[in-house]
Amino acid sequence: MKDVRPVLFYDSGLGGLTVLREARYLLPCERLLYVADDAAFPIGRWPEEDLLVRLQDQFTRLIEDHDPKAVVIACNTAFTLGGVALREAFPGVPFVGTVPAIKPAAERTASGLISVLATPGTVRRAYTRSLIESFAAQCHVRLVGSDNLAELAEQHLRGEPVSDEALLPEISDCFLEQNGQRTDIVVLACTHYPFLANRFRKIAPWPVDWLDPAEAIARQLVRVLGQDLASVPSESPDLAILTSGARKPAIERLLAGFGLALMPGRELMPKSI
Repeated sequence: MKDVRPVLFYDSGLGGLTVLREARYLLPCERLLYVADDAAFPIGRWPEEDLLVRLQDQFTRLIEDHDPKAVVIACNTAFTLGGVALREAFPGVPFVGTVPAIKPAAERTASGLISVLATPGTVRRAYTRSLIESFAAQCHVRLVGSDNLAELAEQHLRGEPVSDEALLPEISDCFLEQNGQRTDIVVLACTHYPFLANRFRKIAPWPVDWLDPAEAIARQLVRVLGQDLASVPSESPDLAILTSGARKPAIERLLAGFGLALMPGRELMPKSI
């Protein structure tokens, strides 16, 4: 019997579309459901306890309503905080997480100077520090928490103007010169940031490798699905849920560009909204 359950992608906003885009290339037959918890955006500013409660509440309803075959948490902040708890709460659902790409950065760097550009929540997380200790102890890793970049990326995606003057202060601390060496890799540790990568390249003081983990996350999803991979294209449309219930033409056009139709009806929103 054909398995029509969706693969669910979760993010606080539109940044997770970078991961969904890569997954679509590798999984052309899967039915995809994208959930943007934009009612809570930006979640990097939430107190950890409150955010964890919200994540558990959201996923209880989403898994009950949609019975996903797998879940991709396409958000560093959400997964580094709640990934372990969500896997324990829903043992029957495979979870694929998003964590800062510190290990591949440590493997690629020539100078030994790496920066991790993230939200303040991801920078604070013990999970991030443990990745550095485990995989990049031989490197100098600078953690740079941006209060505004995720929101600036959302504005950019909606077609609103975002100036270089607004972006430059958010990335300038990523660039370090030390002992004749320069930062050569910046880890984009928020799925929103790759949407601004071309802008970053233009305003950066010198060229660096802007490391986007989206492709690696998509490959991990393929491995997790294993024999559950769909072999026949789904007849059901790929859908998106915005927990705010907003229906703005610019957002609907953007989602359509990623092959997603906005799901109608607030009755489908998580109960906490």
